[in-house]
Amino acid sequence: MKWEIVHLDETDSTNLWLKDGLAADLRGLTQTVVAVVADYQTAGRGCGSNRWESERGQNLLCSLLVHPESLPANRQFRISMAVSLALCRVVEEALEGHYVPLIKWPNDIYVGDRKICGILIENRLQGGVIKDCIIGVGLNVNQQRFVSDAPNPVSLANLTGRLHDREVLLQRLLEAFDEECAGLEDVRLRYLPRLYRREKFHRYRDAQGEFFARIATVEEDGRLTLETIDGHTNRYAFKEVQFVL
Repeated sequence: MKWEIVHLDETDSTNLWLKDGLAADLRGLTQTVVAVVADYQTAGRGCGSNRWESERGQNLLCSLLVHPESLPANRQFRISMAVSLALCRVVEEALEGHYVPLIKWPNDIYVGDRKICGILIENRLQGGVIKDCIIGVGLNVNQQRFVSDAPNPVSLANLTGRLHDREVLLQRLLEAFDEECAGLEDVRLRYLPRLYRREKFHRYRDAQGEFFARIATVEEDGRLTLETIDGHTNRYAFKEVQFVL
């Protein structure tokens, strides 16, 4: 894809910037693949009501706009898998192979038991296909001290002891995402081995309380299937189950 890159000194949220542009049909966004990058977000968002902590000019805060109109709405999780895998590749390269980043279902990027990247995806559907897809990315790059109540953040600088070029990371992300999107038909086969806690039994919590289970699979629609110690399986949509860290 040929990306148009927009740099912003400050905005409320790169996802909102793109959503507002689409709603007003501004800047030809409906026909263009765009990467919007901000040095600072005043209202950076995580999933749900979560806020995303980021010092000005220290991290990679961006949103990607794509138009996967050939992808059925019931296969939209493939986009989430593709960008998660792309970010794993970017992070692993930046860490020079000393760590193996993994995907905490559905799309957080972890190094060990610490979160280095969050992803927020918002789709606009039309006629059973995805008309527009906005992919918000917050990658902790050069920030070395975190003061929010987030339990386990970490950055590339924390792990490597040096600073990283955010523009280089952006370009590598766009390249890796393009490559992953070229293989969307079998993206799930690449996604499953990258899952955090893929092996063994671990603690989880759902509406009934805490339990031990292992990951059996992630289905095409993105639902997580867990198998308990006694052999029962349960399927969960996003937010219906928590990892107990």
